[in-house]
Amino acid sequence: MTIQHPPAYIPGELCITVGLDPATPPDDCMALVKVAVAADGVSAPAADVPALREVVAQAGRDGIDLKIVEVARNPGMDTALRDVATVVGYDYPDATVLVVSTNYVGSYSGQFHRSKLEAAEDHAKTGDPVTSAQNFLHELTTPDLPWTGMTVVLLAGVAAAAVGTRFLQRRSKLAADRSSAPE
Repeated sequence: MTIQHPPAYIPGELCITVGLDPATPPDDCMALVKVAVAADGVSAPAADVPALREVVAQAGRDGIDLKIVEVARNPGMDTALRDVATVVGYDYPDATVLVVSTNYVGSYSGQFHRSKLEAAEDHAKTGDPVTSAQNFLHELTTPDLPWTGMTVVLLAGVAAAAVGTRFLQRRSKLAADRSSAPE
């Protein structure tokens, strides 16, 4: 059974990363990216592969199945990197896929919600793929603020302040009534 993928824009710059001409059909380039990712979780220029493998290994120790794809240059539009991440993610639905270029970042995850990914992407725009991947992983592993607990404490504090204010109002009124009562 063939799974139909939604249309995706795969930039020619991805072909440069895997050693092909940018005019190569995008599916041929993606096939090489998928082979590299299947081998060790990384598709990147040879100089960056060892350090990115270490980031993937650290992610594994943190319980995250991370795949990293580096694009040699910025594509014409940044959303192309999310398309690449999504195409890779179809083969690894429970993984988190990070695609980095010089100034752009795209991601896909079956584990993290989009807002967490977007926050991690913001920290991953460094210009250095290894630092970007490390920052992305760090943001994913940083606990979120406990918004529910903070909201409950804040609401309880407001309720206590309202009850305390009402108590003081009644006590003040009773004191005023006693002092103004005729003797």
